[in-house]
Amino acid sequence: MHWVITMSRRPFVRRSLAAVLSVLVFTACQPRASDAADVPLAAAGLAQISTTPTAAVATPQGGVVLPDFAALVQQHGPAVVNISTKGKRVRLSGPGMSPNDPFYEFFRRFGAPGGGRGVPGMPDEGEESFRRPGGEGSGFIVSSDGYVLTNAHVVDEAEEVTVKLTDRREFKAKVVGLDKPTDVAVLKIDAKSLPVVRLGNPKKLRPGEWVIAIGSPFGFDNSVTAGIVSATARGLPDGDSNYVNFIQTDVAVNPGNSGGPLFNLAGEVVGINSQIYSRSGGYMGISFAIPIDLAVNVRDQIIAKGRVSRGKIGVQIQPVDAALAESFGLDRPRGALVGSVEAGGPAAKAGIRQGDIILSANGTSIERSEQLPTIIGVIQPGAEATLEVWRDGAARKLSVRVAELQTEPVVASNDEPAPERSPDRLGLVVRELTAEERSQGFGPRGRQRGPNAEMPEGLLVERATGPAADAGLTRGDIVVSVNGSPVKTIKDFRERVSRAGKTVALLINRGGNTLFVAVRTTS
Repeated sequence: MHWVITMSRRPFVRRSLAAVLSVLVFTACQPRASDAADVPLAAAGLAQISTTPTAAVATPQGGVVLPDFAALVQQHGPAVVNISTKGKRVRLSGPGMSPNDPFYEFFRRFGAPGGGRGVPGMPDEGEESFRRPGGEGSGFIVSSDGYVLTNAHVVDEAEEVTVKLTDRREFKAKVVGLDKPTDVAVLKIDAKSLPVVRLGNPKKLRPGEWVIAIGSPFGFDNSVTAGIVSATARGLPDGDSNYVNFIQTDVAVNPGNSGGPLFNLAGEVVGINSQIYSRSGGYMGISFAIPIDLAVNVRDQIIAKGRVSRGKIGVQIQPVDAALAESFGLDRPRGALVGSVEAGGPAAKAGIRQGDIILSANGTSIERSEQLPTIIGVIQPGAEATLEVWRDGAARKLSVRVAELQTEPVVASNDEPAPERSPDRLGLVVRELTAEERSQGFGPRGRQRGPNAEMPEGLLVERATGPAADAGLTRGDIVVSVNGSPVKTIKDFRERVSRAGKTVALLINRGGNTLFVAVRTTS
């Protein structure tokens, strides 16, 4: 199993053993043994994004040599800082852990509740003690008067934050603000004439380009590691990362690197090191950085108004694969397919429809669906955005006024077995919804949609096999339309499926969300 890990050297206090075993997102900071609007800030003296092109690797007399990073580190390393945190005192009590326990060595080395008898930070049986959890990470100075950027998870819930410079001076830092969706935090220390980094343009990064990271892995402050850009605009399978298209690199990033800068060869910061992809919890060749232009947008908003506003247009989207592209007559898989449109929302008012494929936003092409939330998210609410959409085999442009994103509720699930019937040519067994199901307001898979909710029109999937199962349909989905034509009865469904070709585009409702699924048949 592969894990996306935010490498945070953070305490294990208040985490259960189950959480330790099941965590999928780790940070790039290190737990100690004690365990969207542009706001100009020239007046604050903040470093601005540079557009200087990335320096080329030296190639003397036809030979290719590795670049010399020493001058870059010597010049810009002093602006990289070590960050240590202390949280609130917590009371710990309970029996110790036996050395024969399979997790004894893990807790002995890293610290966790339930330790004791040689396990750091835990009392022996019958004893009671207090501890103050702490952590370590990295950061970098972006203004000579003391503004520092780091990851939100480095300082989240910290009661005391200390910033240590390369000359070993230490300052108590104030957390100006943090934004968890992008994992960006802004700190302020009381100092003047500090060294600062130069900020580059991550949009100019190319896969294969050299980059270096400076940070404090395992507490070894100002350690330098190098590698190349592996990919850009990388989306991660994590709901908390919807507003970040990461820079993927093979730079070694380990616990304690969180919040440190990613430099290009021109000595410009192009990203903030944040996460790794790992089976073991340690570096395995894949790391991720937050693009610095996104971090700057968050920084400016936090300093200007204390919070981050995000734009939304009121659509639910999904990726466009080869089968869906063929179904909608698109030349190749690209764009973001609109699965549903919020009633009365900005997209609905602009004329965007279910089944449209958004190909670009404000002139930026959408190759992958995960790019759209990032682009829309940084647009200031109230501003207009121009979208290019694919509809009925042709592209058209629509103007939409962006609204402000609000938090959405979470629903629960309750699966029940379904009866057996013979599947159709798609591999589906469907039935009409009962009046009781509609009145109860239950969504797919028994997910309750609210006391006044109504079920959508469509047919409930009782079983999915063959092509339908291969395409990702599952019991509890509701089929709303077939190739764009609504279906309310089994007769409607069978007629539309019988007239369809080898690729059938089904619009389904799943847990209150709608999405298109392309099913390839063999007949």
